Amino acid sequence: MTTSTVLGRAPSELRQALQDNPKRRSRDLADQLGVSEAELLAARVDGETVVRIDPALDPLFARIATLGPVLALTRNEHAVHERDGSYEDYRSGQHAAMVLGPDIDLRMFPRHWVHGFAVNEGDKRSVQVFDAAGDAVHKVHLRADSDVAAFEALVAELRVEDQSDHIETTARQPVEAAKSNPEKLDILRKEWDGMTDTHQFLRLVSKLRMNRLGAYRIVGAPYVRALDPADLTAALYGAAEKNIPIMLFVGNQACIQIHSGPIHRVEPMGPWINVLDPKFNLHLRADKVAEVWLVRKPTKQGDVISIEAFDAEGGLILQMFGVRGADAARWAEYANTLGL
Repeated sequence: MTTSTVLGRAPSELRQALQDNPKRRSRDLADQLGVSEAELLAARVDGETVVRIDPALDPLFARIATLGPVLALTRNEHAVHERDGSYEDYRSGQHAAMVLGPDIDLRMFPRHWVHGFAVNEGDKRSVQVFDAAGDAVHKVHLRADSDVAAFEALVAELRVEDQSDHIETTARQPVEAAKSNPEKLDILRKEWDGMTDTHQFLRLVSKLRMNRLGAYRIVGAPYVRALDPADLTAALYGAAEKNIPIMLFVGNQACIQIHSGPIHRVEPMGPWINVLDPKFNLHLRADKVAEVWLVRKPTKQGDVISIEAFDAEGGLILQMFGVRGADAARWAEYANTLGL
């Protein structure tokens, strides 16, 4: 295990760095200092402005549901997904849990929810959760019309006894590189043809000692087609221009966040491609997209078409699907024109 002190960055030093860089994004400053974002936030723990809280999902989401309208944020290294709404229809699970509201749609994996904090800076209040390595897995930011009294009740109920200003973190797990098994290619294709639900896919490739990207690289047509990385940006513009509702997934090992519906305003800004809609924002580092695949998976309701983007290490950045129902056909028709 490592702590900020072991790394040569005592909490007092981290607080000074924050004071010296008031406009610097916490994630960027943490990277510069060689610590995790959670360690940087922990250095500010004082039991009032920044409070350590229990990140266990059941009590946490029971309280988050009382906050009213908020901003939900989930990110990975190269994409940030922000969705406004209320947390509704939380469903508990030992290994996986869900929020299935009309606005905020999440899939969570509880074992990775390790460090929790509540931040109260007057007009800026948030709940922030990090994994064992100190990387952010999910954040909830209060809006002007959020319930402040409910936030205070959340802090009071979930506050833990330990309010020290440093945390222990483990080494960040490396991204699993593409893993293929060409000897099992015929079995992969046969069992791919036999899928009746997209959720069967990961079990299939795991059984064959492959992973998602490794399977895509060898399975070939008509199952997948490699696209140019620029086609991912083109797909965002196309969905907006043609008013095609999409499902857009961004996640990390602990949380996947999903937008379902149309997108409208797509704007570039330096290396970033952004969706800037009233209730949904996406920020994507387009220059970090190394591979894009058009993927067809059979289901009982017909083929599901997705566009999936990976970074140079093989990490999944995001996925785009059609919204279920009649709009899925419009998405499939459009997506199939990409890269031709």
